[in-house]
Amino acid sequence: MTGRFISFEGIDGAGKSTHIEALADAWRAQGRCVTLTREPGGTPLAEQLRALVLHQSMDALTEALLIFAGRRDHLQQVIEPALARGEWVLCDRFTDATFAYQGGGRGFDLEVLHTLERWVQAASAPELGLRQPDLTIWFDLPAAVAAQRLAGARVPDRFEAQPQAFFERVREGYAQRMAQNPTRFLRVQADQDRASVWQDLQHQLEARGWR
Repeated sequence: MTGRFISFEGIDGAGKSTHIEALADAWRAQGRCVTLTREPGGTPLAEQLRALVLHQSMDALTEALLIFAGRRDHLQQVIEPALARGEWVLCDRFTDATFAYQGGGRGFDLEVLHTLERWVQAASAPELGLRQPDLTIWFDLPAAVAAQRLAGARVPDRFEAQPQAFFERVREGYAQRMAQNPTRFLRVQADQDRASVWQDLQHQLEARGWR
């Protein structure tokens, strides 16, 4: 069996975490073996790095290095073994988030991020190139709507506490990644009610033959 790797992307408040759980349950009900994971995080080491990234002050390069260090461990310990077993890996954020948040939001050097991406995601077989998701589902939400949804929801981390302008740049960062990889991305309008977003997601997955 050939495994499949699907990433879920979007700014905080877009609802991706809700729908990744629902899709995992739906596919398990169909008999698929699903691994549900997240970034930053996914392994004991990467979860420790996640806590540092979300709560400790640091510059953009340190932030990017910690995220890619966690990603390397995540790929080696969880993602690649699950794909080799033929499982469907659903990951709450992957490298597109780094380009959106650190590249777009922070304004960090995209060439450095591309270099780190090449170092960390080089596949075991060189002819395969970089390990990227087979499909990326982007829950696209205006930053103003996200701010309304998150208001008072919980104590914000370093990213959630950023101003609206930061998330507007993050959204643009996602749009740029989609423009560079249009066949990999599936864009969902996330400013609908939950049922409508779920229906939109199902229809688009079916249209692409992923149901």
